[in-house]
Amino acid sequence: MRPTPDPVTPGQESVWRYPRPAIAAPSDRHVHIQHRGILVANTRAAVRTLETSHPPSWYLPPANLTPGLLCRSERRSFCEWKGDAIYWHLTVGDELLRDVAWSYPEPTPAFAALRDHVAFYAGPLDHCTGMASRCGLSPAASTEGGSRPISPDRSRACRAAWDGDSGVTLWAT
Repeated sequence: MRPTPDPVTPGQESVWRYPRPAIAAPSDRHVHIQHRGILVANTRAAVRTLETSHPPSWYLPPANLTPGLLCRSERRSFCEWKGDAIYWHLTVGDELLRDVAWSYPEPTPAFAALRDHVAFYAGPLDHCTGMASRCGLSPAASTEGGSRPISPDRSRACRAAWDGDSGVTLWAT
């Protein structure tokens, strides 16, 4: 059984209309991230990636991240489009958010714009503006095999925006 996308309302984008294979494009949208009152990132020079059934990801240039907050994790993953990813922990005060960010130090040629840029899972963070578009993916959506079409963290971020729970702002202001 194929997932049935929820209706898209004005101001929303359907993740089911995003391309396959994935794409990356520069964006001048204002992306601002704060956690516990500390500025984590602030930019108008992000790179937005789109992939079918996934909420958009926003990759931020290192020059627009507050220095000293990220520390490299041992976690790694592989994306068929972008290549090998590394992960980052975020330390704000005495709080450590594990694997809350990721990057592609040597992305595939089609995603060269992502080199050294960092993307964040919005769900664990207090305040993120501009990091997602209003996505038309039901939190209950599943693939034919019954598994979720997106990772649990990204699903939670989209659901938080959609349901208005958790206090995370995901839409651009």
